[in-house]
Amino acid sequence: MTKTDSAHPAGPAATRRTDPAPPPPGGVLWTIAGDVRALLMLPAAFTMQVAHPAIAAGVDEYSVFRTDPWGRGERSLRSVQLWVYGGEEAAEEGRRVRRLHKDIQGTDTRGRRYHSLDPACYAWVHATGFPVYLYAGRYLLRRFTPAQERQLYREWLQVGRILGLHDRDMPQSIEEYWTYWGRMLAEEIEPTAVARELISTEVRLPRPEAGSPAVRLLLRLTWPVLRAAFLRLRAFVTVGYMPPEARAAIGLEWSPAQERRLRRFSTAVRILVPLLPERLRYLPIAYRARAAWHAGGR
Repeated sequence: MTKTDSAHPAGPAATRRTDPAPPPPGGVLWTIAGDVRALLMLPAAFTMQVAHPAIAAGVDEYSVFRTDPWGRGERSLRSVQLWVYGGEEAAEEGRRVRRLHKDIQGTDTRGRRYHSLDPACYAWVHATGFPVYLYAGRYLLRRFTPAQERQLYREWLQVGRILGLHDRDMPQSIEEYWTYWGRMLAEEIEPTAVARELISTEVRLPRPEAGSPAVRLLLRLTWPVLRAAFLRLRAFVTVGYMPPEARAAIGLEWSPAQERRLRRFSTAVRILVPLLPERLRYLPIAYRARAAWHAGGR
């Protein structure tokens, strides 16, 4: 939660003065986080999160990812977009996420007590985004320069502050981050049951209920085929866009043939997406924020 100065009056104005700033408009995150290609990157980050024993235990017990995967995914995506593009709403969304997690606690798969807002757990949830943006971005966007990587990390630290993390709980430089990353993969990350479930092609997957009556009818008729295709694609992009060292820590296999398929798929996406009009190339919250920024003359 954001600290406030007790010498100042409480209220929305005082809160706004002490809220952490979201990533800057026009920065690296503004370019990539709302791009529709981010939809292909996020499953890898989510799976890395639940490869942490405590996070896996919390998701297994408290999450609705099995019974309402589409709703949960939509809400998670909206949160990520608000952290980056939400302006004054960003910090409030961070506080809302913390409120949702304040009662999530229990015992993890190693028999250790956990609380979801313990920085040891909460910081890992935040930390998984940065390496996925870097690694998947090489396939789907471009290879970042060293200066852009450092800028991306600085902006990702701003997202951590939006989420209520203190600087002492996050590596403050990219060099410190890679040391932390290596330690987490070596000591904490493992092939949890929840992580394996997120890449399984044999799990139950409820049919989406959104859309017009005609769309719902079409989904009902075609769902067995669509479900199988979706689960195969989800598993493919989750493992493919996950950094190789994280794959190894979770025990995921990846063959040279799969790598060649991923490169062909990524090349097609990298060529086709920039040809789309901006309203289709960016997710709705990102599109509106970018349009307002451009209209304001930057």
